[in-house]
Amino acid sequence: MQEFRAYIVDQSGHVTGRVDLICADEESARQRARQLVDGHAVELWQGNHKIERFDPPPRAQP
Repeated sequence: MQEFRAYIVDQSGHVTGRVDLICADEESARQRARQLVDGHAVELWQGNHKIERFDPPPRAQP
């Protein structure tokens, strides 16, 4: 098992939280990080290596 960190990022680009993930591999960590996207972006890191940023879908304009 490997350790990853998912950082919750607000619209201003500030980190507002962190979720520690223990996953079998990078792909499993990516799937779990995608599930954390809920109106905010999530950045997935392993150590000091940024793996990917997951952005929420754009909001519909009225």
